[in-house]
Amino acid sequence: MPTAVLTDHERTAVQAYLRLLQTVRATLDGPSAAGRPPVVPPAALAEAESALAAAGLTGNEEAFFRLLHTWCPEV
Repeated sequence: MPTAVLTDHERTAVQAYLRLLQTVRATLDGPSAAGRPPVVPPAALAEAESALAAAGLTGNEEAFFRLLHTWCPEV
């Protein structure tokens, strides 16, 4: 159970990252298309980047991953 109290923007950033992570995992685990590399939908990347920017975490990956680990240690 999460113990950190996140701001709305931080929570949105964590949720967007987790959705992106799930999308990437599904893409990599899915069937490959005739030797083509897996493609992550640009919308998933854009959502995560936008959420990080709104939370003031762009360019501060260390702070974001510390926040993520505090809120969701199994990731």
